[in-house]
This record gives sequence, structure tokens and C-alpha cells, in this order.
Amino acid sequence: QVQLVESGGGLVQPGDSLRLSCAPSTAISNYDLAWFRQAPGKEREFVAVVRRNNAKYYAESVKGRFTIARDSAKNTVDLQMNSLNLEDTGLYYCAAGSVIVSTMRQRNTYYYWGQGTQVTVSS
Repeated sequence: QVQLVESGGGLVQPGDSLRLSCAPSTAISNYDLAWFRQAPGKEREFVAVVRRNNAKYYAESVKGRFTIARDSAKNTVDLQMNSLNLEDTGLYYCAAGSVIVSTMRQRNTYYYWGQGTQVTVSS
């Protein structure tokens, strides 16, 4: 069983930046690692994934604003979020699995999930 612990959430204003971090209980090289988010009353949606070969993919809504990256020294996968807007509000989850490109945006392809960290963007 792999455990994932997210951190870095908080309350920010539109236009601000925030950096989330996910620390797995196993080596980050073992899995494809992704971030999902869930806004109140909405389904959990894909945000970004970094695969074991370091290929990165993003949801259209965050492309150009968010950056996902592995930090091998800290054994974390981080999500740098810039130019945050109100629609970015939600509970952000880290997920781990062995995925393929055609299904990597689907939450049911990931084996392990963290408990989530709250991001609130409010003026």
C-alpha cells in the first residue's frame, strides 16, 4: 500500500501563486504521478500528470499556468500554480498509478490517492 501526503494548500487571492507538494511513501520513480482537483458540487477532474519517463500532460484549463515536476532529492511531486483564478478553487489530490496516455486523465486508472489539500482562491 502506497501512501501519499499532500501539502501546500491555502487561501490566496486571484493572480497569486501557490506550490503544492505530494510525498509518496515509495520512490517517485515507481509510478506515474498526477494531480486532480474537486470543486464543491463537481466531479474530481484531472489537472496534470508526470509520467515515469518525465513526460508531462496538463488539463487545458491550467496549461501555461501550472507546472508539475518531480523532485528526486526530496522524493516529491510538486505542482506550481501561477495566475490562480476563482475557478481553481478546490480540494487538490495527489494520485499514483501506472497509466497509459489514452486513460491518464481518468481517475479510475490510478491506484493510490492522498487525502487532499484545500486551495481556495478568493478576493
